Amino acid sequence: MNRKFEILRIAVNTQHLLGDKLEGIGWFAHETLSRLVRRHPEHEFLFIFDRQWSPSFIYGSNVIPVKTMLPSRHPLLWIWHYEVEIPLILRKYQPELFFSPDGWMSLMTKIPTIDVIHDINFMHRPKDLPWLVRQYCRFFFPRFARKAKQIITVSNFSRNDLAETLHVPHDKIKVVYNGCNPAYVPLPVEVRNEVRNRFTGGSPYFIFIGARIPRKNIQGLLDAFEQFKATDEHDYKMLFVGEPMWSDTQMAEQLEQMRYKTEVVFTGRLSTEALQMVLASADALTLVSFFEGFGVPLIEAMYCDVPVICSNRTALPEVAGDAALMVDPSSVTEIANAMQQIARYPELRKSLIMKGRVQRKKFDWDQTADQLWEKIEQTAQALRTT
Repeated sequence: MNRKFEILRIAVNTQHLLGDKLEGIGWFAHETLSRLVRRHPEHEFLFIFDRQWSPSFIYGSNVIPVKTMLPSRHPLLWIWHYEVEIPLILRKYQPELFFSPDGWMSLMTKIPTIDVIHDINFMHRPKDLPWLVRQYCRFFFPRFARKAKQIITVSNFSRNDLAETLHVPHDKIKVVYNGCNPAYVPLPVEVRNEVRNRFTGGSPYFIFIGARIPRKNIQGLLDAFEQFKATDEHDYKMLFVGEPMWSDTQMAEQLEQMRYKTEVVFTGRLSTEALQMVLASADALTLVSFFEGFGVPLIEAMYCDVPVICSNRTALPEVAGDAALMVDPSSVTEIANAMQQIARYPELRKSLIMKGRVQRKKFDWDQTADQLWEKIEQTAQALRTT
């Protein structure tokens, strides 16, 4: 096949662009696609939504929005969406490339695909997911990885994991780091005090941000906080921001047995503005997961001048660099000791903040978008010569 084209038409999987409900992968899609569309107005972008789109996601006149018949919100619907509806749309619009920022793609199309697979936690911790979800992911994602023309991932850890676990050549996988929303900035002391008064009655606090799922090690974090509180002299609270993804029964039972359960605060889901304020007012972020393909809250904390306590596993050491207190997520005592260090030693907090200011420079959405476009152009150039 000898395809000649100067203007690209790029089809994009936009199922994670969901109004005011952007999560980690949704933010990746939003931050990168908004830049790609605006920086490259000469090219066309076919955005494939699975429900009525928000006008805020139509980033330029070079975006053609298309909606599938059914929403893609269940493993059985994922099969219909990606193996039936998307191939029909691609056949109709004939794009040169299909770009998926969230890992899902179609096995039933000949259109070359660039697939962003953020991580494959489901291969290592399948029981963290509902049965049908993990069956889908464990069946389809290895096939997606083999079929994709190019794979993008967000850390060197994930690159090596994809290559070794899914038996994909290393040179097929490129690393493009996540960036950070520019809304995440430090707050003045008086504003931090107001935020603390609102959420914790004025007490200092540690913060966890994310879905409450088993691989995030919520049980270990609560046990560590309970141990820390036994010697706490500063009335610390533990603030959880986010919602349960599947079931919270085990955590509810654990809370009932805690001596210091009244010191644990749940905010639920917060807007970006409110999340930035509660993060920037924390004494430290605690992200002691068993598995992360990246760990975006780490860099959000660094941009807010907030120290970090994180796990020494998977991608977290790569993202944190030397700007965090590393702990074994299996050791409740190590996590509790890190909390004690943050509470007792202001100079340590200052040192971590200064190191975070250096480390955070590696993570910028403009850089991410530029590197993604470079990979898109390289793939397009390769198609021109085939």
